[in-house]
Amino acid sequence: RGSMATTERLGPSRTRRNSNKNILTRIRHGQISGGGLSRGTEMSEALLQERDHQAKWHGIPVMLQRLYDSSHLNSDLSQIHSIIKEVASFLSMEAMSFVTEERRTAQESTSPNTYTFDLFGGVDVSLQHVGTKAYRADGLVSDHICYMEGVTKSLASRDDFVMFLFTLMSNKKTFLQTATLIEDILGVRKEMIQLEGIPNLPSLVQSFNQQQLANFCRILSVTITEPDLGNDDKHTLLAKNAQQKTNLCPSHSEVNQVALLNIPGFIERLCKLATRKVSEASGASSLLLELQDWYTLLDNALVLDTLMQMATEDAEQSSTESPDESSLVTSPLRHSLPQSMKIVHEIMYKVEVLYVLCVLLIGRQRNQVHRMLAEFKLIPGLNNLFDKLIWRKQTSTHVLHGQNQNCDCSPEISFKIHFLRLLQSFSDHHENKYLLLNAQELNELSAISLKANIPEVEALVNTDRNLICDGKKGLLTRLLSVMKKEPAESSFRFWQARAVESFLRGSTSYADQVFLLKRGLLEHILFCIIDSGCKSRDVLQSYFDLLGELMKFNIDSFKRFNKYVNTEEKFQTFMTQINSSLVDSNMLVRCIILSLDRFESQTDDVRVVEVLSECSLLSYMVRVENRLTILFRLVNIINVQTLTQENVSCLNTSLVVLMLARRQSKLSLYLNALREKEYTEKYPGCLLNNFHNLLCFWQRHYLNKDKDSTCLENSSCILFTYWKETVSVLLDSDRTSLCAIASYIDEAYMDLGRDFLEV
Repeated sequence: RGSMATTERLGPSRTRRNSNKNILTRIRHGQISGGGLSRGTEMSEALLQERDHQAKWHGIPVMLQRLYDSSHLNSDLSQIHSIIKEVASFLSMEAMSFVTEERRTAQESTSPNTYTFDLFGGVDVSLQHVGTKAYRADGLVSDHICYMEGVTKSLASRDDFVMFLFTLMSNKKTFLQTATLIEDILGVRKEMIQLEGIPNLPSLVQSFNQQQLANFCRILSVTITEPDLGNDDKHTLLAKNAQQKTNLCPSHSEVNQVALLNIPGFIERLCKLATRKVSEASGASSLLLELQDWYTLLDNALVLDTLMQMATEDAEQSSTESPDESSLVTSPLRHSLPQSMKIVHEIMYKVEVLYVLCVLLIGRQRNQVHRMLAEFKLIPGLNNLFDKLIWRKQTSTHVLHGQNQNCDCSPEISFKIHFLRLLQSFSDHHENKYLLLNAQELNELSAISLKANIPEVEALVNTDRNLICDGKKGLLTRLLSVMKKEPAESSFRFWQARAVESFLRGSTSYADQVFLLKRGLLEHILFCIIDSGCKSRDVLQSYFDLLGELMKFNIDSFKRFNKYVNTEEKFQTFMTQINSSLVDSNMLVRCIILSLDRFESQTDDVRVVEVLSECSLLSYMVRVENRLTILFRLVNIINVQTLTQENVSCLNTSLVVLMLARRQSKLSLYLNALREKEYTEKYPGCLLNNFHNLLCFWQRHYLNKDKDSTCLENSSCILFTYWKETVSVLLDSDRTSLCAIASYIDEAYMDLGRDFLEV
């Protein structure tokens, strides 16, 4: 080190300020290049002390030097402890701001002490100590973890250390700090960790109490969710299909989901956490205004747990009772906290748990997860919490955020949205959706089918009544009640409508529709679209989709529609909303067209004839010129490069229009009308070539062996073979065929834009 100090001495012409800068530059260069200085501990203590005051290092390099010198088995742990405490005092405030503000990576300008710690090898020195048994036994790990939060970027690249951190979670005293550090590290890692690589993962998870398991879910959410690519182009169907071709193996997140499901009792414990009750004291709601000031500070469940842990440790000094979460629920400690604090604490847990359950529910193991959630009675448990916790009355109002905004300023808002997303995922195209009802409501569905002289849906008959909701109302009915009371611009309306729509999706059930019609759902939707003044496109889209599922093939719905939309002014307002954005409303348009086609084949029914003659909506859609206008707009607003999961429905709706035209031997009429429209608009070939390209993509997308086409068949009641046949007829290369798109494009304009399909 003496020779090293000699090489670091600078000539008299250099200022101290420049020499300080030179030291930092040479260390950083060494770390990048691997040659020369790579950490400050390679310099002499005398040199570090000489430069310390001028550089405002606060003695951190010298302390790291001493820690480095004591990194052997016979070191004095008490001396190490005092050094760590002193270093931590400089870093703790920066670490806290890192957690509570924006979780920025350490930079010299914003976290000078942390920057100095990292630059002078603090991470390496810490890791040398933190793994020793004596060190861990003496409780020094906790102090080290406290100040490691500011150097997560350096730690994130060390896979072995990340895995080692998980083993520290078995220590109750270091759990919260370790969990916070792991969460920070996973947030800056470029690659997702593999849960299978965590030593003894099943036994580790089983050792957690319920409080720890809930916080562990916050970490798990990062490991089971596909990373957001942050680029809109990456979300196009074209890009996703290309990615699927290159990524034939399951993704890291999918592998991690399987690893969790293989942990004995994991899903059962999550269900218990999600449905655990909180006893509410009288007058608790009066503290909600005060709580709003807490949200900014306590937006992290781990921060709140730290406060809980402090209170627990105080209580332990005077009590021998176990501080486990199960005892805290009823202990004097819990009652000593403000009731609203206890509620928010429980809500924060449930947000993390519901998110993990929701991700698992939409993953590849969906059916396995569904069986487990039903078995462990998640839905009845949530139903029992609905009024007192999930949608309890509040004395204060929240500024609600759009569903696409990443805002967690209020745990209660996050809780409600995650709850609604879970219901949506649970009901969507799955027979377990009837678990959202109670016994009386299931009997009502059976009675509706009996009265209409139609067979009961098989899924309804097979529903295990031991797993359904209890009480006076089922979960779906409770949701409808609060949905009607929601303010016009509330972002909850979007998620509420999505959750109810998912109950109707799949094969159309007349009984399900009538069940909801009897509860005034159709009138509520029409009020929101026509009379409420709602301007949110997202909310309107969700209501259009729900209205479509509610009205499809249902003559009673169209009668109710005509009764509510009883003036020309109301009808024009409704059509203006539809035409203002066909991307949002095309699913409703599709349902109307399909229903009209069905009704036209049932003219022996007096009720159908009456509705066909009186309903303004059906009268509008029966006119071919109106259908052609819709078809032209649908084809014109999308192309292969801009197709996403959101707007591909426009392509399928346009296909429905043409399939029904083909049934009526009018396909050539529609195609010729599109050709005339092209020439009227003075861009011959563009529209039909675009449609031709879209259909070529449709074939590659929906005829993929891994693609589930049953959704198209179930939602339209048109066999998928007819979908395929119609597309093949339209793409026929025979220019003499009157049903082929090619015969309506002049040869000079053929193949416009075809190059885009080669992507």
